[in-house]
Amino acid sequence: MSAESQGLKRIDNAKGHWYKLDGQKADGVTTLLGKGVPKPALINWAGNTTAAYAVDHWDELGQLPPSQRLSELKAAKYKVRDAAAKRGIEVHAIADLLLQGKEVEVPDELAGHVDAYVKFLNEFEPVPVLTEFQVASRQWRYCGTADMVIDLPGGRYLADIKTSRSGIFGETALQLAAYRYAEFYLDNDGVEQPMAALGITGALGIWVRGDGYDVLPIEAGDREFKDFLHAAWVARWTERSRTLVGTAIRPAGVAA
Repeated sequence: MSAESQGLKRIDNAKGHWYKLDGQKADGVTTLLGKGVPKPALINWAGNTTAAYAVDHWDELGQLPPSQRLSELKAAKYKVRDAAAKRGIEVHAIADLLLQGKEVEVPDELAGHVDAYVKFLNEFEPVPVLTEFQVASRQWRYCGTADMVIDLPGGRYLADIKTSRSGIFGETALQLAAYRYAEFYLDNDGVEQPMAALGITGALGIWVRGDGYDVLPIEAGDREFKDFLHAAWVARWTERSRTLVGTAIRPAGVAA
């Protein structure tokens, strides 16, 4: 294996990002959880979001041909999802700069979120150890990008910022456990370092909203890591399942 093909690389593109580990594409933690953990609440969310869009845009939709009206309604949930994802990415980027003590320009629409995060920094006074760093496991073939490791009175924590309106869900425990029990991370010089050497003592979810913040302890121990591996197995089986059913066959001598 050549030197260029070794190690962990994150590739960013217009649709997001993906990872290569030692020259081969590797699964991302959040992708595995997205495919491997059932999300029944999303069914209600999609229906409610579409219904709300229809009510809020009733007159506009009424001016469209039926087929275009249907297309608009089908796309409604994706517009809401993408807007939330964009907000989350922007808040993460600003939060990372603030944690490092840098000045930032804040868009008006994010002022509430940024004020809430600044309040968290002022009240908890976290000391940054690592921010926005990549982790990977060669044994289990996964990679990810963790938000931060911070020192607080009483311990060193792996922490993740969440901006969802509905709060922090249980699968965050699996996400943080996957990061915590990865084999290595890349330091600021891009050099692999053992995750275990960080001495992480716990995990936190930082729920940042337009009206405030909450810091929530997250269980991200050995049990949650095993649960993550089970979810990863389900996700990979789901992908492989597409190849398990072949094309139709007919008895010998019978024309198709």
